[in-house]
Amino acid sequence: MSQIRLYIDEDSGNLSLVESLRNSGVDVMTTPDANKLSSSDEQQLIWATEQGRVIYTANMGDFCRLHKIFAELKIAHSGIIVATRQSYSIGAQWRGILHLMAAKSAERMINQLEFMGGYIRDE
Repeated sequence: MSQIRLYIDEDSGNLSLVESLRNSGVDVMTTPDANKLSSSDEQQLIWATEQGRVIYTANMGDFCRLHKIFAELKIAHSGIIVATRQSYSIGAQWRGILHLMAAKSAERMINQLEFMGGYIRDE
């Protein structure tokens, strides 16, 4: 089982979060790293899938819609993690992502839509 490799989109690309994840040993790319700024959500998801990366976003509406469309068309994706509230602190997001990564492998994330709220715990 492989560890999840993340692709953090423009909506969620807080540098403190990215740095904290990298310092924890998480393989993270951002839209600027990938030179994908201003790409459509669909292009972002396709690119992440081509790279074997799970996309992390706060754009719930568009990515829930894309997940549904991909499922209906039987198009695979590497996985989507949605931060359901942008009000989560950097620390809460960091812990939530680490909890999710401890619970799921990259293989178990394929074609899955996960909501960060299910992994953020009061500590």
